[in-house]
Amino acid sequence: MTTALKLLDLTAGHNGVAAVRDLNLHVEAGEIVALIGPNGAGKTTTLDTIAGLHRPLGGSIEVQGALVKSTRDAARHALSYLPERRGLFTQLTVRENLMLRAKSRKRGDALTRQYPVLAKLADRQSGLLSGGEQQILALACALASEPQVLLIDEMTMGLAPVIVSELMDLVRSTVDERGIAVLLVEQHVAATLELADRAYVLQHGRVTMSGTSAQLRERIDDLHESYVPGRTADAS
Repeated sequence: MTTALKLLDLTAGHNGVAAVRDLNLHVEAGEIVALIGPNGAGKTTTLDTIAGLHRPLGGSIEVQGALVKSTRDAARHALSYLPERRGLFTQLTVRENLMLRAKSRKRGDALTRQYPVLAKLADRQSGLLSGGEQQILALACALASEPQVLLIDEMTMGLAPVIVSELMDLVRSTVDERGIAVLLVEQHVAATLELADRAYVLQHGRVTMSGTSAQLRERIDDLHESYVPGRTADAS
């Protein structure tokens, strides 16, 4: 397999203050890797830095073997980011949002047809969609550029279990069909470990556990302890 994303001793944060320290992480092509941990652990900071929204305070980021230091670098090397805020143009229709990302009407129409729920809503303003419909559209928009690496931040937050299941099935099928690499930040631990191939647990900006999803499910009690302030699970 080709290593699609690699973090080497990454230190990242805001205004010179580190929120993540000495993070080593990799994602292979065709693999879903989860980054889990309590609020404030540094998960979103990690994704923002990979996407070029913040410059690393130390270490390096490689996408497809090339160093990434800016959003331009990230886009050039086929990285796409689905942020927690979804990034939709709420006054535009479903079709118009997809056309903007796809950069052509033909490609936008083709994308609309790929997602049955979106095809039915193609001419509706995205701001009028339900939360689940908006998240499916946001995922479709993130995939419109045909990325090789996809970052996803809190995709399922506030959504009903049936929508969570649908979104996770969509991510899994996309990875299996296209062979892209996904780094996923999530709070739904059990569902995430069912979806992901591997996972890293962050606490206070450092990895405290890592392994395959099967290995981490066997250590679910240790994993839950990592979410309790002041407690640190043994590193693996």
